[in-house]
Parts: sequence; C-alpha cells; structure tokens
Amino acid sequence: MATNANWTIVFEDNKIIKQSGDGAGKSYTIDDNSFWSQSKFSNIWAIQHGTSVTSDEVEYRDGTSHSSFADANIGAIGDFTDKWDTAHLVQLQSDWDANNVEGETSEEKISRLGVRPTSYSS
Repeated sequence: MATNANWTIVFEDNKIIKQSGDGAGKSYTIDDNSFWSQSKFSNIWAIQHGTSVTSDEVEYRDGTSHSSFADANIGAIGDFTDKWDTAHLVQLQSDWDANNVEGETSEEKISRLGVRPTSYSS
C-alpha cells in the first residue's frame, strides 16, 4: 500500500479515515450497507487516495495487481469523502451540544464556542 495518503478507505471495516488537514486521523465507520455492497467494490480490500505514488492506490482482495484510483473505475473520491464529512459534522455537533458550562446562557455558549456547526466540507 502507498504511504502518505490523504484518505484511507478500509472496506473490511467500512471505515473512511482522513489522513491530512482539518480532522486528520479521524476514522469513521460508515454504517451504509447499500453503499459498501455495490458490486464495483466487491474485490477491493483498501484504498489509499491522494498519495504521491499514483500506481499504488487501490488494493484488491484476490491478489490482482494494485491499480490507480482512476484505473479502478469505481467512481469519485467524493463518494467517500462526502460520507466522512457527514459523519464528522454529526461528531462536531455532538461535541458542541455536550460542551456545557453550568449556568451558562445560550448566548454565552455561542460566544465561547461559536455557533453550532451546520455544515462541514473537507
């Protein structure tokens, strides 16, 4: 597998991991069987996307030689990053909701934390 990827997708675990930028190192298990069970993913073990080694981004289950993401013909990286962004937004909102100070008003909370996140895009 290539190193220094921006994104790692592990099909066995239904995980998408952001490896760089805001949220780097965060891994989310995406509970969406209709997404993961698409036939175009049936032979894929893992993906490293955004590497400096473009010929070693998609690893197959059956020993097929690694291929580039483009050559694997499995769609756009946005299919994965959008799912991570959605899960990350839910986490950001949950963190915001749970970050309370006793006796604090809504206005004080917003002043301390900023407004509650309503969107996220990698």
